[in-house]
Amino acid sequence: MEALVLLGSLFVLIAIGVPVAYALGAAAIVGAFWIDIPLEAVMLKISDGISKFSLLAIPFFVLAGAIMAEGGMARRLIAFASVFVGFIRGGLALVNICASSLFGCISGSSVADTSSIGSVMIPQMEKAGYSRVFATNVTICGSVQAILIPPSHNAVIYSLAVGGSVSIGHLLVAGFFPGLLLGLSLATLVLIMAYKNDYPKGEVVPFRQAVKYAVEAMWGLVTMIIITGGILGGIFTATEAAAVACVWAFFVTMFIYRDYRWRDLHLLVHRTMKTVGLVMMLIAFASSFGYIMALAQLPAKVTTFFLTISDNKYVILFLINILLLCLGTLMDMAPLILICTPILLPVVTSFGVDPVHFGIIMLVNLGIGLVTPPVGSVLFVGCAVAKLSIEQVTRKIWPFYIAMFITLMLVTYIPAISTWLPRALLD
Repeated sequence: MEALVLLGSLFVLIAIGVPVAYALGAAAIVGAFWIDIPLEAVMLKISDGISKFSLLAIPFFVLAGAIMAEGGMARRLIAFASVFVGFIRGGLALVNICASSLFGCISGSSVADTSSIGSVMIPQMEKAGYSRVFATNVTICGSVQAILIPPSHNAVIYSLAVGGSVSIGHLLVAGFFPGLLLGLSLATLVLIMAYKNDYPKGEVVPFRQAVKYAVEAMWGLVTMIIITGGILGGIFTATEAAAVACVWAFFVTMFIYRDYRWRDLHLLVHRTMKTVGLVMMLIAFASSFGYIMALAQLPAKVTTFFLTISDNKYVILFLINILLLCLGTLMDMAPLILICTPILLPVVTSFGVDPVHFGIIMLVNLGIGLVTPPVGSVLFVGCAVAKLSIEQVTRKIWPFYIAMFITLMLVTYIPAISTWLPRALLD
């Protein structure tokens, strides 16, 4: 009954339009009253939820990504990617996907990826003869790579949701191959569609121009080296790497690229702090909600429920995938990580699934939700950038869903895709 009251109050509050963060906090208070827990305990959990040094990685990662996103990095990465794949049939679509892979190594945000890459690539692809709907679908689906490839701030949130028992560095490194696999799946689909629909080829970039593009892009890509290389080399913790990357992103944007005006910098910082404030509020209230869930023994009850369905690990993982795919269409990514991880992690660990592996499974699932209506934030941004309706875009997106679902199944049932690299480099 306690679990029913807790979850029921949460869903009722969300259904009537209460923001998810406030709904989590209010549901925790309702649950505390029901099981007769002092409200002081709930307040302490709210405070404890954001009193963690590792959480500093989130504002630094978000700010570094925002600085590079608005400082001309996207345009330079697109030019750099065109050197390698722009001359192939359907080359501009491949450039879009490759640019998203590279930009994801800097921003860690699918929304930033879509808005930055999309504002350049969608008009360019349409001018070259691609349909605007196709260009939009390539952009939004390619941007899902950003939540997998380091530095993903959603990996930091997952580490928090498991109580800090999983290293942020392990999670960041674990997303590298799954992110590249997603990009490869989408690139394969794009090549098939390009030859089927006779999409145009691009031109080979002259050597001197290619060198210029590479030099310009390398300044920004050093951010990726700082983050990943610093963590792998044991030079920085994930939080320290985020701080150093933020300083480097500022230096490159303001003193090397110089595409961003100093008088606009305070607006960028203001937007970033608003985003970080929302995330921190969500984490704080989710911490109290998780505390009440534990007292109500909800994770144990869910584990028992799944065990009554099947004792086969692969069946359970498939059912959890379906559940997460459905939930991902109804709620944004960060709250779902914070709500579902404490419930589902005990289920999968009882079957011997590595928590790092499950974290990547969750990120892929919820990443697909970002481009799925009715609550796909990346889908909304892509439609806004392309000036298209959601109906126009989703009508032609199903082949991309298939490619992403294949990636999800490979990541789910081949654990080494996620676990081999962190074990080889960090253990």
